[in-house]
Formats: sequence, structure tokens, C-alpha cells
Amino acid sequence: MLGIELSPVTHAERIVSTIGGFLGISAILVISLYFVGNAASTLIVASMGASAVLVFAVPHGPLSQIWPVFGGHLLSALIGVSCYQLVPDAVIAAALAVSLAIGVMHYLRCIHPPGGATALSAVVGGQQVHELGYQFVLTPVLLNALVIIIVAVAFNYPFSWRRYPAVLKKQKMRDTTPLTPSIAHEDLV
Repeated sequence: MLGIELSPVTHAERIVSTIGGFLGISAILVISLYFVGNAASTLIVASMGASAVLVFAVPHGPLSQIWPVFGGHLLSALIGVSCYQLVPDAVIAAALAVSLAIGVMHYLRCIHPPGGATALSAVVGGQQVHELGYQFVLTPVLLNALVIIIVAVAFNYPFSWRRYPAVLKKQKMRDTTPLTPSIAHEDLV
């Protein structure tokens, strides 16, 4: 009734997730601090912290996979910067950035909830983020997304029960599974 997870999670799984999260966020924090400084890195790391929870605690979940992490953050950052630059009212720009990010992530099948925070950070992130303009999309967002994906792949690989991305865990099944298009004809149209 309260939404408490009923599937059992071992202590080993909890510890591995915790260590992975530490390593992923440590790498991201170093990059964020280097490119945007202390003040703005707080907002950027917040969205990447949410990504770390997904890729290290639920590495096989659909929202944790490489395309949602990569596409969700990058597209949302691009939308957020555009909204900040094109919409003069900050409240409308912030709301528009998050809502457009949701829509784009839906259509491009890369829903990653932390992407909404990335879009919002581009609008409300302060002067350091705003001065970056579209550079914000590349550094730190692209760099951070790549770092968390690389750390997640490398960190999870030794554990056969939690290979990341999920396709590595299902590699034996892949030969018998028919290929389906990732974008439906209706979506393309």
C-alpha cells in the first residue's frame, strides 16, 4: 500500500550499488567542479545523482539504460538552454524546459527522469550556467553522462547478475530474439 519494494534485495546488492554510486558521483563531481565551479555544480550533480541511483541501484531498469541516460540528459540540456535564451520569463522558461524535455524524451524513447532536472538546471542554474550557453550541453552535461555510463559499464561488468547495460545480461537470449524496430512507424511519421 505504501509502495515499499517487496522483492528481496541481498546485502551484497545493496553494498555494490552503494559503492558504484560513490564512484560514479565522485567522477562526475570532479568534472562538474572543473567546468562550472562550486555554485553551479550543485544543480548539475543533483540530476546526475538521480542518474546514479538508477544506473547503480536498478541497472536493468528501462530508465537506466544507455540511450535514456545519454539522450535524456543531452536533449534536456539542449531544451533547457534554448528555453532560457528564448523565453524572457524565468518561471515560464523553467516550466517549458521541463515539459518540453518530457515530451521529447517520450517521442525519442529516452525517458530518464533526471533529464527533467537537467533541463531545469539550465534555466535556474545561475550565472555560471547561463554564461556557458550551449557549451553547457557539452561540458558538463555530455561529459557527465559519458562518465556515469562508462563507470556504470566498467563497475557492473564483474558482477554477472548486474551487467550494464541490460543487453549484456541477456546476450545469450539475443540470438533467438527477433529484432524489433526501436522507433515505431507511427512515431516517425
